[in-house]
Amino acid sequence: MNKLLKHVLVALMLAAAMAAMAQPALPPVRIALIESLSGPFANTGEAVFRNLVWATERVNARGGVKLPGGARKLAIERYDSKGQNEEALAALRSAIDDGVNIIAQGNSSAIAAALIDAIDKHNERQPGKRVLFLNYSAVEPSLTNEKCSYWHFRFDAHADMRMAALMEQFKDDQALKSVYLIGQDYSFGQAVLREARKQIGLQRPDVQIVGDELHAVGRVKDFIPYAVKIKTSGAQAVLTGNWGNDLTLLIKAAREVGYDGKFYTFYGNALGVPAALGDAGVGKVIAVADWFPNEPGAGSDAFYQSFRQRFPKPQDDYVHMRMQLMIEALAQSIEKAGTSDAMAVAAQLERAAVVLYGHQGTMRAADHQFQQPLQVAVMGKQGAPGVKFDVEGSGYGFRVTKTIPAARAEQPHSCKMVRP
Repeated sequence: MNKLLKHVLVALMLAAAMAAMAQPALPPVRIALIESLSGPFANTGEAVFRNLVWATERVNARGGVKLPGGARKLAIERYDSKGQNEEALAALRSAIDDGVNIIAQGNSSAIAAALIDAIDKHNERQPGKRVLFLNYSAVEPSLTNEKCSYWHFRFDAHADMRMAALMEQFKDDQALKSVYLIGQDYSFGQAVLREARKQIGLQRPDVQIVGDELHAVGRVKDFIPYAVKIKTSGAQAVLTGNWGNDLTLLIKAAREVGYDGKFYTFYGNALGVPAALGDAGVGKVIAVADWFPNEPGAGSDAFYQSFRQRFPKPQDDYVHMRMQLMIEALAQSIEKAGTSDAMAVAAQLERAAVVLYGHQGTMRAADHQFQQPLQVAVMGKQGAPGVKFDVEGSGYGFRVTKTIPAARAEQPHSCKMVRP
C-alpha cells in the first residue's frame, strides 16, 4: 500500500509540474520608450534604450515584479519621436492603442511638456485607461513646478538644481572673470541661461557675462561662427546646457578655432565630448550629474563595471544611475500596489525610496521631483588621480570634485498638485 501511495504521489507531482509548465507565461509589464531613435539626436535615444534595457534585465533576472497573480517581467518597447513634438504625440497615441500604460521619455523638455499635457487630457477623458509618465532627463524646472502633474514623475535633477550644483565649482574659480553663455533655443535652454544669469549675479557678481545667446535645436551643422564669437569675446569660460550633437559640435568647433577656455556644462562628460577635446579639455571641462563612474567607492566601481560587461563597445559607454533608480522605483511601486494599474502604481511611486549600489533617492510627493545627491566633476586623463575609468574609450574621464547631498540639492517648488 505504501509503495502504491508513493507512486500515486509521484504521479501527482509530475502532473502538477507538467501543468505548471504548460501554463502560458504572464504577459510582461510594458514600458513605452518615446525617444529620438532617428535623426540628429538618435545617439541619445539609443543610449537611453541601453540603460533602460539593462535596468529591466536586472529586475527580470530576479524573477520580475511579484504580483498576486504571479510574477511578471518588464519589457521596453520602442517608439520613435524623431525629436519632434507631433511625432512624439503620435507615438503616445500608438502606445496607448497598443495597451501600454507606462510611458518613458526625457531627451527634450519641449516634448515632455507636450506629453504631460496630452496624458493629463487622456487620463481625464478615459479614467479606465490611465497612463503614467516617467521622465529621466527632461529638466526644464516648470515641469515639476507650475506645470506639475500627478501622472508625471521626474527622476533627474531639474535645471535649477543642476545649476546650483555647478555653481558650487564656478564660485570657487577665483581666476575666472568673464563667461560666455550659450544654449539651445527652447524651454530648457532658455531656463538654463536664465538661471545662470541669476546665479552668477548672486554668487559671482565680479564675473562679466561677455556673451549671451541661443541657437536652434539640432539644426546647426557648423558651430564655427559661434566658436569664433566666443574666442573673440575674450571669455575665460563657456557655460552651456547643450546636449547631444549640439554640445559635441560646439566643443569641436571651439577646439578648431583654438579656444582654450573652460567649459561649464550640464552634459560634457559623454557622447563624444572628451574625445573631441582630448588633452585640451583636461582640467577645463566641468560637468554636473547624479553620478560619475569615478565616484569613490567599491559600489560605484561594481555598478559601472557590470554595465561595461553588458555593453562592452566603447561607443555604448553611457550609463546613468538615475535611470536605474527609476526602473527600481517602478518595480517597487508595482509590487507594493499589487497591480500595474496606473492609479495604484502612482500612489506608491510618489513616495518611493530606492537604493542601488549604495546610491539612494526618494520621490517627493508634493511635486513628483526625485531627490538625490548631485556631483560635479572635472575632465582628466585616465590614470591620473581620481580618474580610474575613461569615457567611451577616449582615454579621458572625470574626477569627482564635489558631492552635494540630497538635502542641499533640494529646492523649493511652486507645484499645486491636482490629485484625482
